[in-house]
Amino acid sequence: MFHLIDRRLNGKNKSAVNRERFLRRFKGQIKEAVARAVKDRSITDIEKGEKVSIPVKDVNEPTFGHAQGGVSERVYPGNREYLRGDEIDRPDGGGGGGNGGAGNGGDGEDDFAFELSREEFLNFFFDDLELPHLIKTQLQQTVLMKQVRAGYTSDGTPTNIHVVRSLRSALGRRIALSAQPMEALNTLQDQLDELLESRDEHSPEVATLQAEIRHLKARLASIPFLDPFDLKYTNRVRIPMPTTQAVMFCVMDVSGSMDEEKKDIAKRFFILLYLFLTRAYDKIELVFIRHHTQAFEVNEDEFFHARDTGGTVVSSALKLVKQVITERYASSDWNIYVAQASDGDNWDSDSPICRDLLSNELLPLLQYYAYVEITQGDPQNLWYEYETVAAQHKHFAMRRIKEAGSIWPIFRDLFKKERAGA
Repeated sequence: MFHLIDRRLNGKNKSAVNRERFLRRFKGQIKEAVARAVKDRSITDIEKGEKVSIPVKDVNEPTFGHAQGGVSERVYPGNREYLRGDEIDRPDGGGGGGNGGAGNGGDGEDDFAFELSREEFLNFFFDDLELPHLIKTQLQQTVLMKQVRAGYTSDGTPTNIHVVRSLRSALGRRIALSAQPMEALNTLQDQLDELLESRDEHSPEVATLQAEIRHLKARLASIPFLDPFDLKYTNRVRIPMPTTQAVMFCVMDVSGSMDEEKKDIAKRFFILLYLFLTRAYDKIELVFIRHHTQAFEVNEDEFFHARDTGGTVVSSALKLVKQVITERYASSDWNIYVAQASDGDNWDSDSPICRDLLSNELLPLLQYYAYVEITQGDPQNLWYEYETVAAQHKHFAMRRIKEAGSIWPIFRDLFKKERAGA
């Protein structure tokens, strides 16, 4: 029997075990409360905790009561207001749903409010999101186990028996068990030789020594050459082996047509993507690419804070993505994803090139491609070329973001979990 003791430090009047049980039990209501809270905060505040409230009627504990059982209807003596079958209206007020004004009637209870920590908030925030089309293996749940040798063991199958180790163990056992009897045998044999020189071989002393010698020889002969205890088997253990690797390419347009408002929306989208990936997956690489007329692979800080700008040639970014994949992620073990944010304004002759690059060279290598176009007006020329690509490839998704408030719904739509059988 195993006894598990939770020794986590808790604050005053708090219980980590009860809190986890509470969060599991009311997961649906808390997720709804988190979704409502997200609408009133900016993307940069996502990592903070939140004070949420759920209706108090949902947190009532079930109880057992002693009663006659069944359904009964009765009108008690002295009642002058109700008859059998009358329906009683619910009292006004309560439930935290009042309008703030004073009243002379009604009763109820306020909603149950409590604080979610940063970790708890993010757990509910990203609970139903995942990388789409992860068809090779799951990054977190599935791990390939590889068998490696780990010394020797006394139990195993005959196919794993180690002959040299087994014989060495048998030899050591025989030496240990026969050392004392052999020494006693040699001593008795010397005594017998001395008696035979001075006495007749039929004397009682000689017969006694000969009987002891025969007993010791029988004892030595009874020591088995190979005992089951001597058998040694090659021990093999299973260790986790990384089987699936994933890389996400973040491609952002920083050309002159991307004003500060559009760049801010693009950065917020990628901040949300960065938080989701680093939190949901342990093993994933991120490649950051900025582009105007030329594309550059940059680090995380430059991706979000560099201020270079210029014209717009989107194909330069797609060619750089293809180059990096060829040089560093060509293995079939890699799950490759691309997320692109742009205003769609591209050099007219370059948009067909982007369409051909995507259809013929990039998408056959990718698990998923997400394109978001940030524009308040009509779609730009790149959008119409990408519509042709989306019609031919199911793992290509495209959405439009018109304002900052649309970032979160569109992000959830792009990375929602695939339903069973989908």
